[in-house]
Amino acid sequence: MEGTMQRVVGANIRRVRKAQGLSQETFGESVGWHRTFVGAVERGERNLTLRTVERISDQLGVHPIDLLWDRAAVAVQLDADGTLRSVEPRADLRAADGGTEAAPAGDAGARRPRPSR
Repeated sequence: MEGTMQRVVGANIRRVRKAQGLSQETFGESVGWHRTFVGAVERGERNLTLRTVERISDQLGVHPIDLLWDRAAVAVQLDADGTLRSVEPRADLRAADGGTEAAPAGDAGARRPRPSR
């Protein structure tokens, strides 16, 4: 679906911005954008370059992956230093059962081994 990635990135920017208590206007000023442009980005109406995503992630104090990945569709695992280790379809969304399961919300998408049965 066209624009899906733009919507994911926009929704993630909105989620992080709101979690930090920033208004669109305040956040926009910090990255050199007008409030209306921030709104368009958050609605997925603007296509951002990777360089811009990196700049936004620096401003928000998050890893660029936090803005790029679809939390509802994938499990992301980072090493202790923040290096991307793996990105896989979430286990609860896969047709096959086995291997790993998605970590609960609040685990930043990290995967954990499925307990033995």
